Amino acid sequence: MTTSPPDNAGLADVMQRHGTVIGLAGWSGSGKTTLAEKLISLLSSQGLDVATVKHAHHDFDADTPGKDSYRHRAAGARQVAVSSAARAVLFTENRTRPERTLADLIAALEPADIVIVEGFKTSAIPKIEIHRAAANKPLLCTGDPQIIAVASDDFSALPDGAPPAIPLDDADAIAAFILASFEQRRAKEPQ
Repeated sequence: MTTSPPDNAGLADVMQRHGTVIGLAGWSGSGKTTLAEKLISLLSSQGLDVATVKHAHHDFDADTPGKDSYRHRAAGARQVAVSSAARAVLFTENRTRPERTLADLIAALEPADIVIVEGFKTSAIPKIEIHRAAANKPLLCTGDPQIIAVASDDFSALPDGAPPAIPLDDADAIAAFILASFEQRRAKEPQ
């Protein structure tokens, strides 16, 4: 299993390009992706420009064997950009280079109202912990001051002084929490 790269250098600077950067942190199987999908839908439906960054703990390929971009990579190109009127993508082979940091990935995004980061649980960004009691994993909030809320299906394990708790199955309340963070940041910006 690979671990997230050290990703905190320069993170605060690149976060300034976006309205809000918020992480969804939790153990595998806690429901991060399911919640991210709901939050993206809810926030996008309110007219917000939402971007996401997802960390994968395994080798993956978003390209399709046989397509031109795949063939370019297979032939040895380290970077392949593909663009159409509908979308653009940049494939980058890390090969012997280290995995890109979260700061690098956030910097590569066009400015967005809200950036949802899934994974990268050791990063120095504000995070909502996703905790499912059935996973039988320890809470992350007890050792991570960057966790600003806990979304869980069981609040009995939360220690005194824990961040605010939100029901895991209440995506509307979690989206409202994120939106409040966005509005708070926007209110602090000079007009």
